[in-house]
Amino acid sequence: MTMQPRKPLRLALIGWGAINRRVADLLAERSSGDITIAAVAVRNPAAAGDIPAGAKLITEPDELAGLDLDLVVEAAGREAVGIWGKAALVHAPAFAVASTSAFCDDALLARLIAAAESRGSQLLIPPGALAGIDGIAAASLLPLDEVVHRIVKPPAAWRGTSAESLLGLDGITEATAFFSGTAREAASRFPQNANVAVISALAGIGLDRTRVELVADPAAGGNGHQLSARGAFGKLDIAIENRPLATNPKSSEMTALGLVRLVENRVRTLVR
Repeated sequence: MTMQPRKPLRLALIGWGAINRRVADLLAERSSGDITIAAVAVRNPAAAGDIPAGAKLITEPDELAGLDLDLVVEAAGREAVGIWGKAALVHAPAFAVASTSAFCDDALLARLIAAAESRGSQLLIPPGALAGIDGIAAASLLPLDEVVHRIVKPPAAWRGTSAESLLGLDGITEATAFFSGTAREAASRFPQNANVAVISALAGIGLDRTRVELVADPAAGGNGHQLSARGAFGKLDIAIENRPLATNPKSSEMTALGLVRLVENRVRTLVR
């Protein structure tokens, strides 16, 4: 039997912050030449002098045209999803969105779904920092009664967010919940830290039925997520504690690892 050579996957990264830099580093370490970073999109070219060799530095969505892309991965913040989303779906067969808090805007999500349908492309939602999303998505094929997502992070991870106006981060001595509400509310108010709540919501019962609790815990060793789901399928309870990215404590190492897995699965013979 003659083996058919696989065409290298051509990847564009939207954003060159902590997450996509980590993704690029991991792909470079692990790749055997079957993945090429064809382009990196940024707002400020002066801050992106260290992009991967051979990658084209771009600043406008229409520059995705003609790059023969197989996948576009966004990790640049919620505004970037609206700016780059349609062009990504037009010029590549798949667009993976890390800044899922953008999908609190129902109209934006509807526009991108429509764009994907019109081009035959796919809008992909990675698992982010979570475990068990495949289980919740499968369970949602039958009626789900509830999904609860508890996010526990050390006080330092909540600095620079509106959590600072809700409690004194320097003074707490035990785990302290400072927000309880819907996934839509959590991701809208805390887009850097609770962005991940949109992932559990879209996998299950939606932004307005998924309950989210945000907690600052001085004893937390990392960024933790506790997911519980109840429904016709049975019961699911999962907990994960992630190491934060060394260059950004608001994000988890698992977020970058999940994106690497998504990219590599596009070229693997055995998908897992």
